[in-house]
Amino acid sequence: MDFYKIKSTNPADYMTIVREMEDGFIVKIVRNRDGYEEVITDFLSKTLFESCLRTGYIEKVTSVRKLAVNA
Repeated sequence: MDFYKIKSTNPADYMTIVREMEDGFIVKIVRNRDGYEEVITDFLSKTLFESCLRTGYIEKVTSVRKLAVNA
């Protein structure tokens, strides 16, 4: 499973790709909000995904554990 760090004010926010489809991805976004996790499952088009990677809004990491170490 691929993990991506999301550029935000909270360094522990991350996204995982749940399923790849022909025109995009089903992703799970996990955000830490005042001590609880907000989990959102949504569709992300391949065009938008590639744009987020290119601009640095998301960055691939090896595991969620690495996110906690960098926090």
